[in-house]
Amino acid sequence: MNKGLIGVLAVAAIAAAGWYWSETRSSGATSLATRSGATAPAPGAPMAQVVVPAELSAQAQQGEIFYTAACASCHGTDAAGQEGIAPPLVHRIYEPSHHGDMAFVLAARNGVRAHHWSFGDMPPVEQPLTDGELAAIIAYVRELQRANGIS
Repeated sequence: MNKGLIGVLAVAAIAAAGWYWSETRSSGATSLATRSGATAPAPGAPMAQVVVPAELSAQAQQGEIFYTAACASCHGTDAAGQEGIAPPLVHRIYEPSHHGDMAFVLAARNGVRAHHWSFGDMPPVEQPLTDGELAAIIAYVRELQRANGIS
Protein backbone atom coordinates (compact mmCIF):
# COMPACT_ATOMS: atom_id res chain seq x y z
CA MET A 1 0.00 0.00 0.00
CA ASN A 2 1.21 3.51 -0.74
CA LYS A 3 2.94 5.21 2.22
CA GLY A 4 1.06 8.44 1.50
CA LEU A 5 -2.28 6.64 1.74
CA ILE A 6 -1.25 5.01 5.01
CA GLY A 7 -0.35 8.44 6.40
CA VAL A 8 -3.67 9.94 5.34
CA LEU A 9 -5.58 7.02 6.91
CA ALA A 10 -3.60 7.38 10.15
CA VAL A 11 -4.33 11.11 10.34
CA ALA A 12 -8.03 10.48 9.61
CA ALA A 13 -8.21 7.82 12.35
CA ILE A 14 -6.55 10.12 14.88
CA ALA A 15 -8.86 12.99 13.92
CA ALA A 16 -11.94 10.76 14.25
CA ALA A 17 -10.80 9.50 17.66
CA GLY A 18 -10.17 13.07 18.82
CA TRP A 19 -13.59 14.19 17.61
CA TYR A 20 -15.31 11.25 19.34
CA TRP A 21 -13.43 11.94 22.59
CA SER A 22 -14.34 15.63 22.52
CA GLU A 23 -18.00 14.84 21.77
CA THR A 24 -18.31 12.40 24.68
CA ARG A 25 -16.61 14.89 27.00
CA SER A 26 -18.91 17.73 25.95
CA SER A 27 -22.14 15.73 26.04
CA GLY A 28 -22.24 14.71 29.66
CA ALA A 29 -18.89 13.60 31.04
CA THR A 30 -18.13 17.12 32.23
CA SER A 31 -20.89 19.51 33.10
CA LEU A 32 -21.07 22.98 31.57
CA ALA A 33 -20.90 24.52 35.03
CA THR A 34 -17.59 22.81 35.72
CA ARG A 35 -16.10 23.79 32.34
CA SER A 36 -17.13 27.45 32.65
CA GLY A 37 -15.50 27.84 36.04
CA ALA A 38 -18.75 27.92 38.02
CA THR A 39 -19.21 25.69 41.02
CA ALA A 40 -19.60 21.99 40.33
CA PRO A 41 -23.08 20.45 40.57
CA ALA A 42 -23.97 18.95 43.92
CA PRO A 43 -23.32 15.23 44.40
CA GLY A 44 -26.40 13.29 43.37
CA ALA A 45 -27.66 16.02 41.00
CA PRO A 46 -28.98 14.72 37.66
CA MET A 47 -26.30 14.71 34.98
CA ALA A 48 -28.66 14.87 31.99
CA GLN A 49 -31.96 16.49 31.17
CA VAL A 50 -34.15 13.61 30.08
CA VAL A 51 -37.29 14.03 28.03
CA VAL A 52 -39.73 11.30 29.02
CA PRO A 53 -41.98 10.17 26.15
CA ALA A 54 -45.68 10.95 26.55
CA GLU A 55 -46.42 7.25 26.13
CA LEU A 56 -44.29 4.21 26.87
CA SER A 57 -44.93 0.74 25.51
CA ALA A 58 -46.40 -1.79 27.94
CA GLN A 59 -43.00 -3.49 28.26
CA ALA A 60 -41.27 -0.16 28.94
CA GLN A 61 -43.89 0.76 31.55
CA GLN A 62 -43.07 -2.47 33.36
CA GLY A 63 -39.37 -1.75 32.83
CA GLU A 64 -39.75 1.64 34.50
CA ILE A 65 -40.99 -0.14 37.63
CA PHE A 66 -38.06 -2.60 37.60
CA TYR A 67 -35.60 0.19 36.78
CA THR A 68 -36.84 2.28 39.70
CA ALA A 69 -36.41 -0.67 42.07
CA ALA A 70 -33.04 -1.92 40.83
CA CYS A 71 -31.20 0.89 39.00
CA ALA A 72 -32.48 4.35 39.93
CA SER A 73 -30.66 4.52 43.27
CA CYS A 74 -27.42 4.85 41.28
CA HIS A 75 -28.34 5.84 37.70
CA GLY A 76 -30.99 8.33 38.80
CA THR A 77 -34.59 9.01 37.94
CA ASP A 78 -35.33 8.39 34.26
CA ALA A 79 -31.71 7.23 33.74
CA ALA A 80 -30.40 10.81 34.03
CA GLY A 81 -27.36 9.75 36.09
CA GLN A 82 -26.23 11.29 39.36
CA GLU A 83 -23.19 13.53 39.81
CA GLY A 84 -20.48 11.64 41.68
CA ILE A 85 -22.51 8.42 41.82
CA ALA A 86 -23.24 6.89 38.41
CA PRO A 87 -23.50 7.98 34.76
CA PRO A 88 -26.66 8.70 32.80
CA LEU A 89 -27.88 5.83 30.63
CA VAL A 90 -29.58 8.38 28.41
CA HIS A 91 -26.27 9.34 26.82
CA ARG A 92 -24.79 8.67 23.40
CA ILE A 93 -22.16 6.38 24.93
CA TYR A 94 -24.97 3.89 25.60
CA GLU A 95 -26.54 4.07 22.14
CA PRO A 96 -27.37 0.59 20.80
CA SER A 97 -24.53 0.62 18.26
CA HIS A 98 -21.95 1.11 21.03
CA HIS A 99 -23.50 -0.70 24.00
CA GLY A 100 -25.93 -3.32 22.74
CA ASP A 101 -28.67 -4.78 24.91
CA MET A 102 -26.41 -7.62 26.04
CA ALA A 103 -24.00 -5.06 27.54
CA PHE A 104 -26.79 -3.99 29.91
CA VAL A 105 -27.56 -7.62 30.78
CA LEU A 106 -23.92 -8.42 31.50
CA ALA A 107 -23.43 -5.23 33.53
CA ALA A 108 -26.46 -5.98 35.70
CA ARG A 109 -25.46 -9.61 36.26
CA ASN A 110 -21.67 -9.39 36.48
CA GLY A 111 -20.90 -5.75 37.09
CA VAL A 112 -18.53 -3.89 34.78
CA ARG A 113 -15.10 -2.30 35.04
CA ALA A 114 -15.03 1.49 34.64
CA HIS A 115 -14.08 2.38 31.09
CA HIS A 116 -16.01 5.49 29.98
CA TRP A 117 -16.58 7.36 33.22
CA SER A 118 -14.65 8.04 36.43
CA PHE A 119 -17.24 6.64 38.85
CA GLY A 120 -15.33 3.44 39.50
CA ASP A 121 -16.44 -0.09 38.73
CA MET A 122 -20.13 -0.96 38.70
CA PRO A 123 -20.92 -3.90 40.97
CA PRO A 124 -23.50 -6.49 39.91
CA VAL A 125 -27.08 -5.57 40.77
CA GLU A 126 -27.64 -6.85 44.32
CA GLN A 127 -31.06 -8.38 43.75
CA PRO A 128 -30.80 -10.71 40.73
CA LEU A 129 -33.09 -9.78 37.85
CA THR A 130 -34.85 -12.28 35.59
CA ASP A 131 -34.40 -12.23 31.82
CA GLY A 132 -37.89 -10.72 31.51
CA GLU A 133 -37.17 -7.98 34.05
CA LEU A 134 -33.90 -7.10 32.29
CA ALA A 135 -35.63 -7.04 28.90
CA ALA A 136 -38.25 -4.67 30.29
CA ILE A 137 -35.59 -2.38 31.82
CA ILE A 138 -33.72 -2.31 28.52
CA ALA A 139 -36.95 -1.48 26.66
CA TYR A 140 -37.52 1.41 29.09
CA VAL A 141 -33.97 2.78 28.70
CA ARG A 142 -34.07 2.41 24.90
CA GLU A 143 -37.40 4.26 24.69
CA LEU A 144 -35.96 7.06 26.85
CA GLN A 145 -32.92 7.17 24.61
CA ARG A 146 -35.01 7.38 21.41
CA ALA A 147 -37.13 10.18 22.92
CA ASN A 148 -33.87 12.05 23.52
CA GLY A 149 -32.43 11.57 20.03
CA ILE A 150 -30.25 8.55 20.79
CA SER A 151 -30.88 5.59 18.53
